Amino acid sequence: MTKILVIDDEEALCEILKFNLEKDGYDVDTAYSAEEALEKDLSVYDLIMVDIMMERISGFDFAKRVRSNPVTEFTPIIFCSALGAEDDKVMGLNIGADDYVTKPFVIGEVLARVRAVLRRAKQMKERAAAASSFVSENADSEPDVVFHDLRIDLNQKICYLAGEEVSLTRTEYDLLLFLLRHPNRIYSREEIITQVWGDEVVVTNRTIDTNITRLRKKLGEYGNNIITRTGFGYGFKEAR
Repeated sequence: MTKILVIDDEEALCEILKFNLEKDGYDVDTAYSAEEALEKDLSVYDLIMVDIMMERISGFDFAKRVRSNPVTEFTPIIFCSALGAEDDKVMGLNIGADDYVTKPFVIGEVLARVRAVLRRAKQMKERAAAASSFVSENADSEPDVVFHDLRIDLNQKICYLAGEEVSLTRTEYDLLLFLLRHPNRIYSREEIITQVWGDEVVVTNRTIDTNITRLRKKLGEYGNNIITRTGFGYGFKEAR
């Protein structure tokens, strides 16, 4: 059975989500603080739903800890927060959240978003398993994606610049990989969202712009290869 952890300092809200999620067929645990949640074995959960404004450890800080742990770095996270400003949503998605729900919410919408996130996570696991099986059967690794001193190791999921590892978030990695694999073409923000985030995730234009800006800074001189065509979108230009 799919296991979900709900974290919120409002006990009544935790119980409402627990009741409705269990009614929908999930096994649900609750925690009334990030500290309490961190005492649990987070590796057993298929999805974590977390509030942002909590005492001591905020939902943002909790999510960063989850993403920095190799055991839980790919566990889906949904933020449920009263913070509804675009900047808050952008920050949440940049940290690595899979979705963001604003309070007060309609429980039907929450359940639909939970199903969508879990469905995407399942599809990713199936693709990863199929890829792993293919590599095993053929005893061959996937070739690196290389542009001069910029290299992406597809097997280790690591980016290197002049031989040094570049620390990228999952979104930054996926974005760079997409652009490197499709050079010399401008993609609209809508096309980038579909290819990097998927159709079912709500992503704003500012989220894309923020990730592009951060990616450029991390790539040093190669950041100039990520070009902007105002009114059209972004692309990776091979000419230096």
